Amino acid sequence: MSANTPSLRIGVYGSDEKVGQQSRGCSLWAPGYDSTLAAAGATAVPLHLRPGCSWDELLEGVDGVVFAGSKATNAQQQAEEERLCEWCRELGLPLLAVDQGLQILNSIFGGSMYQDLPRELPEALQHRHRLEEGLRHAIEVTPGTRMAEIYGDGEIIVNSEHRQAVSKVARGFKISARALDGVIEAIETETDDWYAIGVQWHPASATASGLDIQLFRGLLDACEQRRQQSVAAPLGVAA
Repeated sequence: MSANTPSLRIGVYGSDEKVGQQSRGCSLWAPGYDSTLAAAGATAVPLHLRPGCSWDELLEGVDGVVFAGSKATNAQQQAEEERLCEWCRELGLPLLAVDQGLQILNSIFGGSMYQDLPRELPEALQHRHRLEEGLRHAIEVTPGTRMAEIYGDGEIIVNSEHRQAVSKVARGFKISARALDGVIEAIETETDDWYAIGVQWHPASATASGLDIQLFRGLLDACEQRRQQSVAAPLGVAA
């Protein structure tokens, strides 16, 4: 971005990654979305959903969204979180959905989930063992996807820890990474009219790889492109 370009503002909904985690010992920046987004070149804006406050109001002035997980304690709050993903699509706001955020994103657009991987998909060897914080394993990135543009083709190592996983991919989405046992680890939109990526791993936690900041840089690139298009659109109309 140009030095004269205002910093991108990224709304963050859900729990931060820095709480209760031990450092991996080779961090280039402190864990958490605030510091990781700052390292990528953006400003994090916490999104706190309050009674009587709409997503339209909360997302005003926000260039993109990180959906870091659910805070819902009842059905109404759950519906409001689902509305966040729908509202991002309506506005064309670039979206990065992490872990539980991915699961919500996939479900509301028509996908389905495994609720208990060891029981429902026992052949998934990498996902049989008990969950461990910061557990790392290899995944295979799908060639020709945005994920491949971010990480490159082939295998990468991520800190993925989950009992739930995508079973059927949502309408308008495609698989962009799998674990070596076949479990889906990332999805993304099929078309260019909305940038949305969901990942099962935790790219801003203390156990993340330094390469994971590329996920946030990819999000910022999409936000910058959207900003430029919104500035250029009135000029095109006038012409």
